Amino acid sequence: MNILLQYPFPLSQDNINSKIKEFNDKVNDLFTIDNLKLAFSLIDLTTLNATDTVNKGKIFADKVNGFHAQYPNIPNVGAICVYPPLVKTVKDNLSDENVGVASVGAGFPSSQTFIDVKILECKKAVEHGATDIDIVISLGTWLAGDYQTVFEEIKAIKEAIGSAHLKVILETGALVSSEDIWNASIIAMQAGADFIKTSTGKMQPAATPEAVYIMCEAIKAFCGNTGKKIAIKPAGGMVESNDALLYVAIIKSVLGNEWLNNKMFRLGASRLANNLVRDIVKLETGKEIEVSYF
Repeated sequence: MNILLQYPFPLSQDNINSKIKEFNDKVNDLFTIDNLKLAFSLIDLTTLNATDTVNKGKIFADKVNGFHAQYPNIPNVGAICVYPPLVKTVKDNLSDENVGVASVGAGFPSSQTFIDVKILECKKAVEHGATDIDIVISLGTWLAGDYQTVFEEIKAIKEAIGSAHLKVILETGALVSSEDIWNASIIAMQAGADFIKTSTGKMQPAATPEAVYIMCEAIKAFCGNTGKKIAIKPAGGMVESNDALLYVAIIKSVLGNEWLNNKMFRLGASRLANNLVRDIVKLETGKEIEVSYF
């Protein structure tokens, strides 16, 4: 595609490795109450199980609604992310207006269905109350080298959902090279992605520091060329607080403080939530507690 000629891949593997070491070295200094609270506010609290019932959406909404009563000094999560049939229940039961309602769509997680079906599913999720739509690029189409069709699908879905945020999942663990991650980032942003996201969490590896660094550099280049600030979402594989803080270090270093908020940066990691709360409480009170709120 012609757009890729404007964005030649600028990174060597040695450069990537050096940067990841640099970011890892910063994590301990970032282990503060403020940064842990920031990380918590970035979470898309997610349930994407085949066994999810509609009532699971209500349970998630109720937990988020009650979070401030139990932990008044911690900002709430960025969004609740569910399958499309649960969106209306989450929307109807969610009382915190600052928390978004995210839905996966477009044949998630494989993206192996027809484009008209993808568009309809995403439109209906927005009609039911979704503020964010998370889709996966058509990996089979991408790996076959048909980047134009991938571009056109993303563009069509973005046009169909209007002002709702479109998060485009690159499934970086399935891409064959660092340059592939860069190229997929550029094409997704050019096609209309509001966020670029690493992974579905259904395939390994999920988010990696290397992938997120490459995506951040692509965002920086795209913003420099177009003036458009695209958000980012590492997803999958984050369990402990330091996992999240590594991504905070990357985003802060490459993109800057303007991206350190949940409008521009999300974390797809539900197992992380309880551990962040545990570590915040420990730093604030000195008490070791087990947290199983979510």
